Amino acid sequence: MRPKFGVWALVYGSWGPFDHPEDPVDASWERNRDLIVEADKLGFDSTLIAQHVVNPFGDELDQLETWTAAAALAALTERIEIIAAIKPYLVHPVVLAKQASQIGQISGGRFGLNLVNAWFKPELERAGIAFAEHDERYAYGREWITVVRELLEGKRTSFDGKYFQVEDYQLRPVADPRPTIYVGGESDPARALVADKADLWFINGQPREEVARLIKDVAARPRDGDPVRFGLSGFVIARETDEEAEAELASLWELAEAGKARWESLVANADPKAVMFQTFAKYPHIGTNGGTAAGLVGSYETVERRIREWVELGIETFLLQFQPFEHEMRRFAEHIFPRFR
Repeated sequence: MRPKFGVWALVYGSWGPFDHPEDPVDASWERNRDLIVEADKLGFDSTLIAQHVVNPFGDELDQLETWTAAAALAALTERIEIIAAIKPYLVHPVVLAKQASQIGQISGGRFGLNLVNAWFKPELERAGIAFAEHDERYAYGREWITVVRELLEGKRTSFDGKYFQVEDYQLRPVADPRPTIYVGGESDPARALVADKADLWFINGQPREEVARLIKDVAARPRDGDPVRFGLSGFVIARETDEEAEAELASLWELAEAGKARWESLVANADPKAVMFQTFAKYPHIGTNGGTAAGLVGSYETVERRIREWVELGIETFLLQFQPFEHEMRRFAEHIFPRFR
């Protein structure tokens, strides 16, 4: 199986240390437009546009808006899949389903939505939206995605739940094919939701034995329809030699140490029950969502070998971060793509 390679849109302005001399913090629409249009031309398969209303590293920093950007990128690109993240508490499922269906049509079937159940408390609480307890957020998200999925499949939908009541609702027209549903999160409620509702599960970068355990757990759960597919987040540092890559990683760690206060502030405002942050504490890394803990640091041969090891484990999609982003994205396309295509 040929793996699929995607890139994270720069919704925060950077995925590595904020003080990198060659990678200015820039979350502007213009930068993201140029980045994803180039990724499309280079042959990347997808882009993930993470969702926040305010930047979790500091509300003085810019933050790209996900769904308006997704619609625009769908119209500006030709082959890359646009994956827009969504937090259920921010948008009613009927409204979101209509937006997702429309972007699916704009893109010609190149659209997916990534369900995440929120972890950054101030984003909701300061807007007067209650930040529910961890498991309740997943119960809410389960009802939410049930309504969205039925509407995206063109079904006339009625739903009577704890959180949502929908009566005899149907959308026209609907996107064909239905937008792919991606789900993030690694707690037990998250894994149960993945088994029931997801097409593909995004797993945060971490050691192979941990990812193997997670995949085995979800694959063993009861499920209707096709098997769950699996994706992995990773921060790539690829060079001619392992030594050069490790030297670059050491340099990024020095920059990260200088900006540690921003990361500590983010963690302080996160839900302590979020498994993602518990995992991060065990496996230090550069980047977000596990970053370099996925092991994609080394020579071109080393990075190729580790990707192949992940594929053997069941990973089909890699969502990648780089720094400086544009330069390293081009390096990956030049030196890694030919090894798989």
